[in-house]
Amino acid sequence: MFKKVFPLSAILSLRFLGLFLVLPVISIYALSLEGATPLLVGVVVGGYALTQAIFQVPFGSMSDKIGRKPTLLVGLIIFLIGSIVCAYSTDIYTLMIGRFLQGAGAIGSVITAMISDLVEEEVRGKAMALMGGSIAISFAIAMGVGPIIGASYGVDTLFIITAVLSILAMLVLFTKVPTPPRIKHIYHASSKTSDIVKDPNLLNMIIINAMQKGLMTVAFVLIPIILTSADFGWEKADLYKAYLPAMILGLLAMGPAVVFGEKKNKPKEIFLLSIILFIGAFLIMGLTNSANIFVVGVAMFFVAFNMMEPLVQSMISKFAKVHQKGAALGISNSVAYFATFLGGTLAGLFLEFSDRTSIGLGVAVIATAWLLWTLKLHNPTKYSHLYISRSDVDTNKLSALESEHIAEWYINETENLVVVKYVTGAIEEEELKAKISK
Repeated sequence: MFKKVFPLSAILSLRFLGLFLVLPVISIYALSLEGATPLLVGVVVGGYALTQAIFQVPFGSMSDKIGRKPTLLVGLIIFLIGSIVCAYSTDIYTLMIGRFLQGAGAIGSVITAMISDLVEEEVRGKAMALMGGSIAISFAIAMGVGPIIGASYGVDTLFIITAVLSILAMLVLFTKVPTPPRIKHIYHASSKTSDIVKDPNLLNMIIINAMQKGLMTVAFVLIPIILTSADFGWEKADLYKAYLPAMILGLLAMGPAVVFGEKKNKPKEIFLLSIILFIGAFLIMGLTNSANIFVVGVAMFFVAFNMMEPLVQSMISKFAKVHQKGAALGISNSVAYFATFLGGTLAGLFLEFSDRTSIGLGVAVIATAWLLWTLKLHNPTKYSHLYISRSDVDTNKLSALESEHIAEWYINETENLVVVKYVTGAIEEEELKAKISK
């Protein structure tokens, strides 16, 4: 599993490292550019997410049709161009265009779908955790070095580093990433993409993903501006003192969250705990007058974010049918990135006309409503998988296979296997095998 997932995680983490490097300081940097206002700064912080939202579904669907690797290459090239535009921008509007281009390379759902293609569902939670862990490590590195490099060499240097990282990601794509198997899906073949949003399980995960990402950009608009304001008087180079310990705590919290959420099949409980931490974090950041307590709020935010991150993607990939993974992840990430853009924009807008106390209280109220909504979430049904050689299967029997206990079946043409996904304990494997064997 590790050999299959690590190269893809490396591509995603390199890309996110580039995005995260500028997050701790971009709101301060953008505010200094010609034509800048707090509202436009909020758009810049979350601007990449707007085009991510627009292009997630097309990229996900395109990857289902023409293949994952070509789609990844297109996305990385667009991201590279956007990073270069950002690096050489001299006013707020050019920077905004560059951020929009960065987001247009919307490959997140493609990579997640590719991991789902390559890894059996029984260990997919670990694969998603590895991917989430690699992103979190990129996050931690960026929080530590981004403010230092930005303060010493300029934020434009961070964007140049981002461009270099995208080139490294392309090299990994062509030298290390395996080609995913060809999947032929037949069971429930009449299902449509619109069925994704009609599935209550997927809809709940789409909302959770969106809220998590939206609160992320609210935090990254507020944290650096508030810490460097007259309230606390920090220098840009000091911001790592808040981000780095928060990210270390977030990484430490991720492992137990994945174990409890995946192995114990209790993701709902992890999501609820994370939301409670989000509420506490924004209340603290909005109300405290102590820099040390503010940093505690920052740490609570990152712990909540990192507890959720690997579970969200894993749950979506579990609930989606095999032929719809790209589209399902595309829709989920599209909505999440739109929420990311909206979070940054609204945070900038309210910062222009309001204060951090009102913003903190407002976010806490919204997160409380989110908590109440999530109470009706159900933990996922546990499934098992039957893997049987295609040569041992009676095609007619397989085509007639219908049962309330069977979620789907499909053919892995590369490995010449028939895979049947069924409810654990509801039907015996030997009984199921007998139903489709020659």
